[in-house]
Amino acid sequence: MILERVGSTAYRLALPSSLAGVHDVFHVSQLRRYLRSESHVLEYESLQVAQDLTYEACPIRILDAHDTQLRRQIIRRVLVQWEYHTPRETTWELEDEMQERYPQLFAPTE
Repeated sequence: MILERVGSTAYRLALPSSLAGVHDVFHVSQLRRYLRSESHVLEYESLQVAQDLTYEACPIRILDAHDTQLRRQIIRRVLVQWEYHTPRETTWELEDEMQERYPQLFAPTE
């Protein structure tokens, strides 16, 4: 809910108590109009947010892999799709680090 207009391009919003640490003034470019619909049902997973407003995202799967040639070394990188992120927010990570932290991603599939 919009509480007040702040200047010509920002609004102060009423946020839930779970977001008490988040600044409540947003630029208009970050806001979208919502048209209410009785058939609109939101499905979501609960997200555990730490006190400093960060969260741990786990990788869902490896999408691709490639080798990067450095001066005297070849480094293997993997394209990772992360939990709570859109498919466009994939990242290239070092394969060795991902295997160490998330060995289940590299287990052979049957």
